[in-house]
Amino acid sequence: MQTFWQDLRFGIRMLKKNPGFTMVAVLTLAVAIGANAVVFSALNGLILRALNVPRPESLYILEHGDKDSSESYPDYLDLRDRNRSFEDLAAYNINQAALDTGKNASRAWVYEVSGNYFDVLGTQPYLGRVFHPSDEHATEMVLTYAYWHSHFQDDQGIVGRVVHLNKHAFTVVGITPPGFRGTVLIFSPDFFVPMINQGQEDAADLLKGRGNRWISEAIGHLKAGVTPAQALADLNSIGSDLEKTYPKEDAQMRFSLQRAGLPGGGFSSALQAFLAGLMLLAGLILLAACANLGSLFAARASDRSREVALRLALGAGRTRILRQLFTEALLISIMGGAAGLWGSVGLLQWLGVWQPFPQYPIHMPVEPDATVYGVALLLSLVSGLLFGVVPVKQALGTVPYQIIKSGSTGPVGQRLTARDLLLGIQIAICAVLVTSSMVAVRGLVRSLHGNFGFEPQNVMLADTNLTMAGYSADTVPAVQKRMMDTMASISGVTSVGLVNVPPLEAACCSEWSIFTDKTADLRPSNAAAHVIKFSISPEYLQTAGTPLLAGRDLTWHDDKNAPRVAIVNLAFASRIFGSSTNALGGYYKVDDGTRIRVVGIVGDGKYSPNITEDLRPAMFLPILQSPSTDAWLAVRSSGNPQQLAAAMRTKLRDLDPGLPAFIQTWNQAMDGALFPSRMAALSLGVLGVMGAMLSVTGIFGMAAYSVSKRLRELGIRMALGAQRKEVLQAALGRAFKLLAFGSTAGLLLGLLASRVLAFIVYQATPRDPLVLTGVVLAMAILGLIATWIPAQQALSINPAILMREE
Repeated sequence: MQTFWQDLRFGIRMLKKNPGFTMVAVLTLAVAIGANAVVFSALNGLILRALNVPRPESLYILEHGDKDSSESYPDYLDLRDRNRSFEDLAAYNINQAALDTGKNASRAWVYEVSGNYFDVLGTQPYLGRVFHPSDEHATEMVLTYAYWHSHFQDDQGIVGRVVHLNKHAFTVVGITPPGFRGTVLIFSPDFFVPMINQGQEDAADLLKGRGNRWISEAIGHLKAGVTPAQALADLNSIGSDLEKTYPKEDAQMRFSLQRAGLPGGGFSSALQAFLAGLMLLAGLILLAACANLGSLFAARASDRSREVALRLALGAGRTRILRQLFTEALLISIMGGAAGLWGSVGLLQWLGVWQPFPQYPIHMPVEPDATVYGVALLLSLVSGLLFGVVPVKQALGTVPYQIIKSGSTGPVGQRLTARDLLLGIQIAICAVLVTSSMVAVRGLVRSLHGNFGFEPQNVMLADTNLTMAGYSADTVPAVQKRMMDTMASISGVTSVGLVNVPPLEAACCSEWSIFTDKTADLRPSNAAAHVIKFSISPEYLQTAGTPLLAGRDLTWHDDKNAPRVAIVNLAFASRIFGSSTNALGGYYKVDDGTRIRVVGIVGDGKYSPNITEDLRPAMFLPILQSPSTDAWLAVRSSGNPQQLAAAMRTKLRDLDPGLPAFIQTWNQAMDGALFPSRMAALSLGVLGVMGAMLSVTGIFGMAAYSVSKRLRELGIRMALGAQRKEVLQAALGRAFKLLAFGSTAGLLLGLLASRVLAFIVYQATPRDPLVLTGVVLAMAILGLIATWIPAQQALSINPAILMREE
């Protein structure tokens, strides 16, 4: 133990003796450890950490074979009552509602849950009580702790108070515990209500319609001793029976199980792939940092060779020397790890309260816990061992007599050394990161200027839901027409349209099964296509900037008493009719047998939030023939967006003070669709900059060390008449060769790795000539920056002065 403290004190003295080296080493490792801590904390919070409920390891959600987790209420009841594998099955749906607590009504997010929801999860209330199956028909509400804290200032008197939800009276009966935010980790609702008593006119239809999959997820605990495979066999048996009993509504009732915590529909697998990719790139950053530090430690060990030789000559054992070197490496690793973790905690705290979409209650559970701290400590210690082991061979091979006699570390030869190999790896990693970041940035730029099939510039959107204001279904069309007329009266407005949900908005889109006009058997398996459906008003296409290629626009005469008509896109026309020429005037059927006539053709576009998917067929139905209480006003104007938003808000308030509306630009509404591309570009851009910094310091360190060790040789060359070009080649030739080889290898690996980005970033392609040119230029510039100072030092050598000093 005494020897350890001696090594520790001596190591601290040596690091204090060379503060420049210590600072560079600590900052290099801090950057790498910080990046890994941030990415791992996100991976831990979103993927690895269990949901904050009792026994989360046995909690599963049900998904269909197409990764769709939605269910109809009758199907949910059959699955709940007939399965033998789950203790019980609960269901919930995420929705918006207008909550009036005595002031103006405001939008809030609600979980509509089955009566057994809290019992299935085992969640106990913080205050009051929660729902039970006997409360399934009650008009009651349970607030989340976060909403109670932020909107009611921890007022315990809220329990028992009556509030109004969509103009219907509800009684607050309890508060959930602080750590409970529902069963979707990234979504924090405001309160919970029973789904059977939603206070909606169409509640009865929702509860009876077997083909209407409006429930977000069914969730439950497996019984003790039941495996997921056994549960799937049980569920698939029920699904097979439902397919036979209800062939029209329940097609493809094959199931899979997904761990609870993330939304279904493929989101979980996409997020896991993205975070795993980021973790891999962050690991490359750490590997590059270790290579950088290994090179620095090898150079430092070379500089200290005389010190090591003297200690060996005085009787010190080689084991003691190695222990001393490892002690210094571990000191660097602990300081770098602590600095990196300190910086990452600040960033993670910001991410925890970050709201990328103001209209959605996003919650990022990335708070660091003991696991994150433990992984950061482990990475720090492993990193210290990795870069500390580099100079071991050098120290073990030291011959004290030769070192003391020559006073030199030996000549700088032409053979490949460990430092050269480490630097080459470091440059290759940097090139991989730079290539990936440029591919992501290039794809993002293309997505921002892509052809989406509409023109979002200069258009404001107002999200309204007349159900929240208590309007009945028969009054909705007239109120929506008044809303449009009111918006059209605003100065500077050129056109106004209405759509049930705009393209690329997070809530888009609903899909319908479409059949050819000759199809008689309208089972889902006979559908010609599954198409995206929009309900629009006249002038919506004009407002959206979607050109009509053929036929006519919709009019207000296309109401429920008129023949059913639609406008379709080119993909729809090609899929159903073979061409747009055949489509115009043609008929097709929907699942209830209704024949619809095509009266117009528009171009293809991007509709769902996943902008990387292929072009989808879409149809635009008249909103009077396909009514929707949830509709978005689209207002095109040449005026200032902020002023227009204020005017729209005032007009809607004058029309109905109890109607909450969320107003934003169409570009802002597209943030959700562009979020993956932006996050990929930002994340990879940051990692690319980190890799570039490490590469610059590595090349600079090698070049500066090479010049400092060869001053006498370079001076002799200059004295014998060597030209500046020859001196630079002798001093920096090896660094530039390593830069060329490492960059080439990294570019090839980066092109292969960037194929994965095509699934995240719209129009991302690694074969883009601008990307290839940008990577080559970036690596060349990094090389010039890194070697500028050593080059100036080599060219400033005065042979006469150098020879006198020698």
